[in-house]
Amino acid sequence: MSNLPDPHASLRRHVHNLCAQFPNTYWQQIDAENAYPEAFVQAMTDAGYLAALIPEAYGGGESTLTEASVILEEINHSGGNAAVCHAQMYIMGTLLRHGSPEQKAHYLPSIAAGKLRLQAFGVTEPDAGSDTTRIRTSAVRQGDHYLINGQKIWTSRVAHSDLMLLLARTTPLEQVEKRTHGLSIFLIDLRATVGNGVTIQPIPTMINHHTAQVFFDNVQVPIENRIGEEGQGFRYLLESLNAERILIAAECIGDGRWFIERAVNYANERIVFDRPIGQNQGIQFPLARAHVNLRAADLMRHQAATLFEQQQPCGAEANMAKLLAADAAWEAANVALQTFGGFGFAREYDIERKFRETRLYQVAPISTNLILSHIAQHELGLPRSY
Repeated sequence: MSNLPDPHASLRRHVHNLCAQFPNTYWQQIDAENAYPEAFVQAMTDAGYLAALIPEAYGGGESTLTEASVILEEINHSGGNAAVCHAQMYIMGTLLRHGSPEQKAHYLPSIAAGKLRLQAFGVTEPDAGSDTTRIRTSAVRQGDHYLINGQKIWTSRVAHSDLMLLLARTTPLEQVEKRTHGLSIFLIDLRATVGNGVTIQPIPTMINHHTAQVFFDNVQVPIENRIGEEGQGFRYLLESLNAERILIAAECIGDGRWFIERAVNYANERIVFDRPIGQNQGIQFPLARAHVNLRAADLMRHQAATLFEQQQPCGAEANMAKLLAADAAWEAANVALQTFGGFGFAREYDIERKFRETRLYQVAPISTNLILSHIAQHELGLPRSY
């Protein structure tokens, strides 16, 4: 953390106090049972944190993206896992910026009040990972509704959501002038469609991320559930992805702070050869470098959030923030594990759980290599590599 006055100190304190009700033993049990932390998510909802980005007119907190990022950062800094609920923040912009007045009036108050959960966004497909424009899930207009068929994968929290956003092709790829055209976003009511055309199949993974495959078989979606204009979904998606990158960066910052603080405390307490191991430069230097890199990543995160709030182009900054923060958190995780030694592998110390969770962000929601390709092309002017 910076030595400058923190304008979000009060928010951090309140989030930290809420998270203190869910200690490491709570998260260890949730992880061991591969369960969803219902009590935690409900507490976050009751406190209004999951409605942070919803305007006050609809019962939300009308927070800035920076404030939302602080909430997620503090969850991870407290030892929790913000991924269990972060989607309600980063996908909210699609509905807020492009939803109709009727859609917002109908859904936002219930989401803000916790009566409905919007926790899932179906984008990725088995044959179209990072190449989003090649998704095959289709939405065919038939009178007053669309008929949706296809499959999504790595759709997290869908089994714990009432609503989901879905990206589908409304115009086949071979019929569009530009491959980013012909994609549309829909708001799917899972309460009505699960078991009635929608099938959810959980995917066991090395982390408790509540992710699944989702199958769509002739699912009827009313035309009024399309978000924004038909064919403009890719543009809407990019706006959500910039917010996602920034919020994920904040979570990584929170993880990094947790690892470093844990490792520093342990290094000061652990006595080997009649001296604390933290006295050894072999322990000091990696911890100091991890701290430096985390602070630098945090600055990029705040710059990206500021640009987003000002509705300025921020794709490069959002991607750089995510890359730097994910790298810094992973570095901190490795340093913490090395500092704890064998005890780092023991579940009671919680290092191994957070170690697994932090590793995800080198791969998702966007891989490090894809970010570097984006920066090389759009920032440095190098030839497109994909």
